[in-house]
Amino acid sequence: MKQTEQASKYSNLDKMSTVEILQGINTEDKSVADAVAFTIPQVERLVNGIVERIPLGGRVFYLGAGTSGRIGILDASEIPPTYGVHDTFIGIIAGGDTAIRNAVEGAEDKEEQGWEDILPYHPSRYDTVVGITASGAAPYVIGAIREARSRGMLTAVVTNNPGSPASQEADVAIVASVGPEFVTGSTRMKAGTSAKLILNMISTSAMILLGHVKGNKMVDMQLTNRKLVDRGTRFIMEETGIRDYEKAKALLLEHGGVRSAIDSWLALKG
Repeated sequence: MKQTEQASKYSNLDKMSTVEILQGINTEDKSVADAVAFTIPQVERLVNGIVERIPLGGRVFYLGAGTSGRIGILDASEIPPTYGVHDTFIGIIAGGDTAIRNAVEGAEDKEEQGWEDILPYHPSRYDTVVGITASGAAPYVIGAIREARSRGMLTAVVTNNPGSPASQEADVAIVASVGPEFVTGSTRMKAGTSAKLILNMISTSAMILLGHVKGNKMVDMQLTNRKLVDRGTRFIMEETGIRDYEKAKALLLEHGGVRSAIDSWLALKG
């Protein structure tokens, strides 16, 4: 039986008090980070492959159904505002945009549909396909990984079941063995959390290695609201030694970004 389908270690959930339910969920959640830690060698291999390919025009496609697809879209959608990098991390969900908010019946059962959903992006051998499937058995993901790999693309799967069909199809199998869920089979819980942590590691480490972080700061973030303008202003003050907040803010707005503002200031100071 798949780990994700094993019975919960807790019985009679419907008889528990509120605090007992919360404590049980929290106890299970504490194990997730440890399970993810065991995947670091595989994540490292994937990230290094991604970092080699992006400068050649490669992109990263996150592909999944249901919760897995939504987590992929969440991670991909945060890359442009955080790092100023557009159309590089792309989230695709079985059933299309409708499935972001509502379940689309049978969407994950069509093996050919995953690759068909990638085709409009004109995939190349420099691209990477990362399938996300807690069970490791979603046909939508397996079909896409198989086709992408046959075309020379780097492929990976983020899953929670060792030896799953998707793991056997991918170049890199990232398996977080989180064990049974608090509510039997509810993979939006620990399995979903593990996927979120792993995708965070993939995208964040790739962006750092590709030069979008200076020190520990997001120097290419988009200035889309007052909070981010304030953050960028403070970054500039720290990096340049400018003590006047308004002066640093004016420099930021003049150049439209933290990196270009700092580079301009340092060049001016020689």
